[in-house]
Amino acid sequence: MLGKLTWAAIPFDQPIPLFAAGLVGFIIFCVLVYVTLKGWVPYLWREWITSVDHKRIGVMYVLLAGVMLLRGFTDAIMMRSQQALAFQSPGYLPPEHYDQIFSAHGTLMIFFVAMPFVIGLMNVVVPLQLGVRDVAFPTLNSVSFWLTATGALLINVSLVVGEFARTGWLAYPPLSELTYSPGVGVDYYLWSLQISGVGTLLTGVNFVTTILKIHAPGMTYMRMPMFCWTALASCLLIVAAFPILTATFAMLLLDRYLGFHFFTNEAGGNMMMFINLIWIWGHPEVYILVLPAFGVFSEVVSTFSGKPLFGYRSMVMATLAICILAFMVWLHHFFTMGAGADVNAVFGVATMIIAVPTGVKVFSWLFTMYGGRIVFATPMLWSIGFMVTFVLGGMTGVLLAVPPADFVVHNSLFLVAHFHNVIIGGVLFGAFAGYTYWFPKAFGFRLHEGLGKAAFWCWFIGFYLAFMPLYALGLMGMTRRMQHYDVPAWHPWLLVAALGAAVILAGIACQVAQLVVSVRRREEFRDVTGDPWNGRSLEWSTASPPPAFNFAVLPRIEQRDAYWAMKQRAWQQAEPGEPHYEDIELPRNSATGFICAFFATFMGFALIWHIWWLVAASFFGAFVTFVVFAWRDRTEDLIPADEVARIDRADRRARGAALAHMQSVP
Repeated sequence: MLGKLTWAAIPFDQPIPLFAAGLVGFIIFCVLVYVTLKGWVPYLWREWITSVDHKRIGVMYVLLAGVMLLRGFTDAIMMRSQQALAFQSPGYLPPEHYDQIFSAHGTLMIFFVAMPFVIGLMNVVVPLQLGVRDVAFPTLNSVSFWLTATGALLINVSLVVGEFARTGWLAYPPLSELTYSPGVGVDYYLWSLQISGVGTLLTGVNFVTTILKIHAPGMTYMRMPMFCWTALASCLLIVAAFPILTATFAMLLLDRYLGFHFFTNEAGGNMMMFINLIWIWGHPEVYILVLPAFGVFSEVVSTFSGKPLFGYRSMVMATLAICILAFMVWLHHFFTMGAGADVNAVFGVATMIIAVPTGVKVFSWLFTMYGGRIVFATPMLWSIGFMVTFVLGGMTGVLLAVPPADFVVHNSLFLVAHFHNVIIGGVLFGAFAGYTYWFPKAFGFRLHEGLGKAAFWCWFIGFYLAFMPLYALGLMGMTRRMQHYDVPAWHPWLLVAALGAAVILAGIACQVAQLVVSVRRREEFRDVTGDPWNGRSLEWSTASPPPAFNFAVLPRIEQRDAYWAMKQRAWQQAEPGEPHYEDIELPRNSATGFICAFFATFMGFALIWHIWWLVAASFFGAFVTFVVFAWRDRTEDLIPADEVARIDRADRRARGAALAHMQSVP
């Protein structure tokens, strides 16, 4: 009846996961009770859970990323503290638990922190920057989010029911084959990423269609903000790369479930083919994450320097060059495989070449800042911190592109330091810059600047303390994933790394405090103009937060930095007359995404534990959901022109008052 699921799946003999699961369960229970007692359930269901508004879906993506960041960073603290304590001793984490922790840490941070964070920012901002009312497929957008949330939920269920993979975050065979991992840990990994990967692929299709086909009047491709270009490149990579990941995991699932031999040594299989395939997806994945961050930095640096972005066309070309070259460098992840000097040389040179368009971007940001009136607000601090940190990580990446050097440090902590140098210094710093920059647009009030700057400095200093020692340890010969060690020279460096993790923890505490304080003092930080940073692109031309329809009348675009040009005209001439308002049709909210995720959760859990009747029932439920959605007879809601006019007039009054105040200030 319940397949492989028995009481033995609950780790009663392991206090750490039981305590963690109990604490998380208690927090969730308290939140549900509080929300119910406050009477917020109908509002949350109507306005958030079933919403197809791109802005609200984007906020939920970022919220998911924030929660998973806390979960993934907990794993990081446990790893660092274990290694700090495990000098000539076993430490406090048993080897099998430690293996699960580093596997879960990598999986969560890449798939359920970095990916939702950048996709969330794209959801909130891209339609606004394009001057349109929503993405191409609004309900599909909701389905994408809830499938991603399903994957995150399944991974966290493994904390208390069963186990997680002990294979590392990429699950290399033969370790991930049934012979060497007979438990359900690898199955949790595979099914959670298959389900969330479908959601990510749908997001890629949605945003490629939106950016290429839906624009405001006059918004040509070469007038799009740079964030739209980087989002387009990222989503093109998603569309090209994620089917490879899905097919690779499908083959590994066939090996595990039906005894196939795609990646086993017997019957013609080859485990190195898995590594080829996973990195053909994996290296573009790095750029899927970092390209939107590059777009964030382009917007932030331009805004806080008070200048147009330097070398716009060069930046577009560099973005598309990275998009193409990202598929030509994957083999540098396994130079030690034995492919031969010629093959290694080709991929080493390609890896060095891809640094060129990245360098173009860095110089463009520096030249944008040069001669500008720089405002050192929190988003700008994240951007400058990124430039320093990412350039350092890029230089170590070019070093690793030299095959002989890679042979020396391969599989060492040097590689861990480089990867975190790029992902934290690039992706996370970019996500935090975008979060701080666009928060007032999403919620209508700014974040506390003092706590934001404190968070930045804790992250910045903590990063260098946590990861610079790993470069030294890698050169000293310490390999990855060591649960304990006996080399005295390593211990001081690992103590410094643990201190760095504690400083980063202080930065996360500052970010939580920043959010709490800002919400409590939101009237003090209220943005009445919709343009708190004196921005340049169209998202700042709407109210904060924007109405459901984004724009009362779609703007007409005549040049790049469209809103900056509109503001300059407003300074020089009287405000034009009121536009002609018309009824606006918006897609109706739909529970399709949430219900599909509900069934996907049960289906994923049932596939993991071989509960076949539940698999069939869940699949049938998801199929029925799609049929019901397809046969809807009413797909849109109408917002009357009078309501549109009322909302827009209030926004215009606020902006007019702000403009009059600015003109009166000497």
